[in-house]
Amino acid sequence: MKFVVKLGGVALENLELRQACAQAIADMVKDGHQVALVHGGGVQLTRTLKQLGKQSEFIAGLRVTDAETRDAAVMVLSGQVNKALVAALGSHGQAAVGLSGGDGLIFRARKKRTAPDLGYVGEIASSDPRWLEAIWQMGAVPVLSSIALGFDGEYYNVNADEMAAAAATACKADALVFLTDVPGVRGADGEVMRWLSVSQIAALTRDAVISGGMLPKLGACREALLQGVKRVRILPAEAAAVLPDLCNTRVTQGTEVLVA
Repeated sequence: MKFVVKLGGVALENLELRQACAQAIADMVKDGHQVALVHGGGVQLTRTLKQLGKQSEFIAGLRVTDAETRDAAVMVLSGQVNKALVAALGSHGQAAVGLSGGDGLIFRARKKRTAPDLGYVGEIASSDPRWLEAIWQMGAVPVLSSIALGFDGEYYNVNADEMAAAAATACKADALVFLTDVPGVRGADGEVMRWLSVSQIAALTRDAVISGGMLPKLGACREALLQGVKRVRILPAEAAAVLPDLCNTRVTQGTEVLVA
């Protein structure tokens, strides 16, 4: 089976969690699955920007990205964070190839049109999964940072959840899993919703039950499902050990997002 796993938040900062996620992915490959890992790195980028004397600003969960912020994103996401994940997988004997979405023109971006303008924030316009397939044929894991190349020759910062959905759609993944800092999507009562239909997302957004970074995440879930990805789940990173058995056993953690 083909899996796309998106990793972000504290799991990228916490060595123990990062290693646990890497172990789970290595186990999936040993079981015969093809896995692509897509990652963010917002915490690391915010910290680097602060060191550079730049204040981070977010609108609807997306980072406002001027040219200097974009250049820092390329450095931090495609460099520091990407190579740390390649190393984590390697420590478990799993070969991995670190890439940005711009390498091999795997993903092409266009500027995201918003009001107010977000700067060098992009959305995926096209994808070519041949490099992912080539890496899988060698028994390795492609590790993708959420940077894509625009048709104008500029790099764009792409929301990692949106890139994960685009990757899952492009390679016709059987499952897309978001490993997150939170236990799942919480409903109006504060409890984690075991199942969430895409038809419920608009009302939850309108009532401000979901906000911030969960907005682009659920938008990505919806897009992946509507584009044919069979299964989408939001899972706490602490539960990464269940990944190898995700499609074979009853999983009680996190939120399963459904088409209807």
